[in-house]
Amino acid sequence: MSEQKLKIRALNDHVRRSFLFGRVVMTSAVSALPDEAMQALFMEVQTFEEFTPDNDPHGEHDFGAIQFRGNTWFWKIDYFKRGSECTLGSDDPSNSDETERVLTIMRADEY
Repeated sequence: MSEQKLKIRALNDHVRRSFLFGRVVMTSAVSALPDEAMQALFMEVQTFEEFTPDNDPHGEHDFGAIQFRGNTWFWKIDYFKRGSECTLGSDDPSNSDETERVLTIMRADEY
């Protein structure tokens, strides 16, 4: 795997595990959960490690699917040009100075 892909993976893992150095957004189904359930779902996202060639074909750790309380939930990370208000994609997701990561957590049927 290229050095650039390894750097993207490390940056994505850091945002996902810490919810820092990026923006975390959630859909209405997530925000409708009781606080305890929402916190448990967040912990599932932060500790997710079930990456396979099927769900992570590029090795960037930018997507995951979780079974939680009878539903499938997705999380995904998108890369935007810093300062573009999430309207322009990043030219270089391996460059954290130029890239804002947005981690979105959603119920699968909201995708």
